[in-house]
Amino acid sequence: MNASPRTALLTLGSNIDPERHIVAALEALDELLGIDGASPIYEAEPVGNPGMPRFLNAAVRITTDLSPGELKFEVIRPLERRLGRVRTADPNAPRTIDIDIAAVQGLVLDQEELQLPDPEIPTRAHLAVPLADVAPGFRHPGLGITLGEIAARFRDEPGLAKRDDVRWP
Repeated sequence: MNASPRTALLTLGSNIDPERHIVAALEALDELLGIDGASPIYEAEPVGNPGMPRFLNAAVRITTDLSPGELKFEVIRPLERRLGRVRTADPNAPRTIDIDIAAVQGLVLDQEELQLPDPEIPTRAHLAVPLADVAPGFRHPGLGITLGEIAARFRDEPGLAKRDDVRWP
């Protein structure tokens, strides 16, 4: 039984042929789920593995009646595989695409496979800034402040740059 529709925020990242894969992922997400809003695409330094290629990152806002588990395992994971994602033991390994559920309206989860909201939002510019672009007034349930307020801490972060040359309609 599906719940009533909720707003969900997803983050995307790619550092293997990222210009192609980030746009392909956005197109596929729009086709599969319908995108209500998309951030600009940003370029960011890799986390945890400085020798890797830089990432392209974005965020989208969707409305879905799927549970977070259904969204992750029945839509997102198959889409990642379709776009060539290979999961390895290294969580910071290069990837064609990484799509994560960052937050779901009114929901806090702390499960091994799924934590909502994403605990890295307050500490990672490449998550906070694109998320604030699509949902600036979305209140982080753990911190009690909006994504816009979280992102304001990172607006002058030197490792994050908007890529106006890479676009999704």
